[in-house]
Amino acid sequence: MSTSSKSSARSVRSVASDYGTIAQSDTDSDKSSDVSPHGNDYDGGSGSEVPYDRARRRSFIEEDEDPLQIELPVKKPKPVTWSSLPHKGQLAILTAARLAEPLVQTSLRSYLFYQLKSFDRSLPDSVIASQAGIMQSSFAAAQLCTAMLWGRASDHGGRKRVLLIGLSGTMISCLGFGFATTFWQALIFRMLGGALNGNVGVMRTMVSEIVREKKYQSRAFLILPMCANIGVIIGPMMGGLTSDPAGNYPSIFAGIKWLERFPYSPPNIISAIFLFCAACFIFFGLEETHERYAQEHDRGVHFRRKVAGSLRRIFKGEKLGYRSCESLLDSHDGSVTEYEPPKPKKHIAPRYKNKLPFRRIFTYNVICTLICHALMAGSMGTFNNVWYSFLSTPAYDPAKAPPDYTPHPPFTFTGGIGLPPRSVGFAMAILGSIGISMQLFIYPLVNDRLGTVRSWRIFLYCFPFVYILAPLLSLIPSTTPPPSQKTGWPIWISITSLLFLQVVGKTFASPATTILINNCSPHPSVLGTIHGIGQTASSAARTVGPALGGFLYGLGLRNGVVAAVFWGLAIVASFSCVASNWVREGNGHEIRLEGDDEAEAEAEAENRPLLRS
Repeated sequence: MSTSSKSSARSVRSVASDYGTIAQSDTDSDKSSDVSPHGNDYDGGSGSEVPYDRARRRSFIEEDEDPLQIELPVKKPKPVTWSSLPHKGQLAILTAARLAEPLVQTSLRSYLFYQLKSFDRSLPDSVIASQAGIMQSSFAAAQLCTAMLWGRASDHGGRKRVLLIGLSGTMISCLGFGFATTFWQALIFRMLGGALNGNVGVMRTMVSEIVREKKYQSRAFLILPMCANIGVIIGPMMGGLTSDPAGNYPSIFAGIKWLERFPYSPPNIISAIFLFCAACFIFFGLEETHERYAQEHDRGVHFRRKVAGSLRRIFKGEKLGYRSCESLLDSHDGSVTEYEPPKPKKHIAPRYKNKLPFRRIFTYNVICTLICHALMAGSMGTFNNVWYSFLSTPAYDPAKAPPDYTPHPPFTFTGGIGLPPRSVGFAMAILGSIGISMQLFIYPLVNDRLGTVRSWRIFLYCFPFVYILAPLLSLIPSTTPPPSQKTGWPIWISITSLLFLQVVGKTFASPATTILINNCSPHPSVLGTIHGIGQTASSAARTVGPALGGFLYGLGLRNGVVAAVFWGLAIVASFSCVASNWVREGNGHEIRLEGDDEAEAEAEAENRPLLRS
């Protein structure tokens, strides 16, 4: 052995004497648990050193070999508020379009009784009440025939064009109704407006496509009923103040022949202007939400963007085709003059290749939800029609009562309240003001706490009580003798209290019904069809209800039992409360078709970069 190898051996032995001798591990030994995980072990060194703790060293090594695990703090979800709603611009355009239609409907109700009477002043009040019911139900009857077709058309041709057709048809209907001179002319134009209008179901579909996250639904689906309450505030006052201006304001409008010949045309002209503006908002501002047609060229939106780019160049002094590099880097609006600005990135919805057949749409939950929706819509529509007639019906005058008639309250009595159009408008404005306040501040909190189905079931019980108490208003004493309208604080406190209870039920039941119809859809490919069927069920109930209610109300006036129709509505509302126990909230995708999983995986992959940004 060479000198160098001897010296290296001595150095190894000296190191071993310092750290202990190296022992070869035996993998077959029963003492393998005392062996280092690295395959070697060490004997104790000199007696002066503390013996090595093998278990402790093994725990250190195992900790070093474990993957790094860091517990990230879990962020609490932010509370949902009105300002946190996504795509607020698109929702605002839908709101403007939806607002135009309640303005038309509620404006009409404040003077309908008097317009029908102007066609033939020889008709008794009971006949006018029946005609009012027929007029209201004619609109719903026409919708019954076409609502499902418009829902299918929106699934096959896009939502936006269906909305434009509906708004245009309603605008023509308003103008024709305002200038009608006979009952049959007015009836034809009302039916035309209903046949061309399937907008409610399509708008509900678009809201669900614009706001896809379920946590926003309680507020997003509240927007459309809120528009109805805004219409209830503005519409009746507008109709009451602008109807028959030559008769109500003779010092200003007396002698204007077209106003004397068509006294109820001004509110309809104003309604037509609102509808035209809403159609312009839809054409130029609303983007298509149907995934199949969202990528197609939209002339209205393209024109709006070009005009907006031109206005920016005019007011900011930008030259055609050139922009400074700094402004290009600082701005993110994409207003390059030669090209259309790019659309903001949105979450991609799954593109389902297969469509659910129509015969498979009617699941058990869909049927139960539609039955409850029809019962509630029928009772509410009938009450609204009879309520307006009841407010306009003259108070009971004993001097004009039949000779053999003697009232026996609280069951046998007759007469209304005798409010003129302006007072009817004021009474309904009270209802709308209460409703919109509750929808903005109370409904979202209660819905978040109780849930959609539970809050819906609870507040459905408001309607039977309203319908039982409503006719008793004719028994409240007035400060003025009949046949004058009822006056005094007791009647107005009673009207306000009754309307408050009715608005409480409507505030919580109407948005919840819309959410339940949306979520009961068995497949996303038939969402527009489901809303169309829902509108069809509602129209069917509102076709039969107001016509039958108007007939029964007129019959009750003639026979001295004016409360009969209201108490019949209370029975229908009670059936709705019972039927609600069979309804459950779905997820909008109860039936899975072939290719659905792949479509959802592709959409998730496309949306992943948006989630990171």
